[in-house]
Amino acid sequence: PFLDSTGLSPRPWFLCDDDNKGYLSREEFKVAVVLLFSYKPSKVEVDAVMSSVKPENSGILFEKFLDLMSARKAAQLYNSETWQIFTAFDVQSRGFLTFEDFKKTFNSVSSKLPESVIPEAFREVDQDSDGCISFKDFESAMKYGQDEGSLLYFA
Repeated sequence: PFLDSTGLSPRPWFLCDDDNKGYLSREEFKVAVVLLFSYKPSKVEVDAVMSSVKPENSGILFEKFLDLMSARKAAQLYNSETWQIFTAFDVQSRGFLTFEDFKKTFNSVSSKLPESVIPEAFREVDQDSDGCISFKDFESAMKYGQDEGSLLYFA
């Protein structure tokens, strides 16, 4: 199948725009997302996309669809990579990192930093102060300083 530079196949677009009108209606958009990601977008997600459609268009145009799906694909890849990193640090597969896990990981990555930095970094990452770093804590730390808007799926 033909893939564009984003790694996405435009085939779902062409399957859903079967009468070649040049845009996808609300329902066609939902079907195209299911075909691409095996995931049905929520009403809120579809509303966000459709609210961006210009009044002179009757649906979402191909370029806009491709931009949105590329952003979704990038977010999906980023989340997968973050999970892979977290599970590599969680060597005991508990679903969280203890201070000792964090310390070992920190030392293996950056052994030249002063020992006093590790507890401080742990406290920063452990957002709920429960003494463990959950995936949610870890993910927030990984996203720190990034443009949050770039990670939105559809809006």
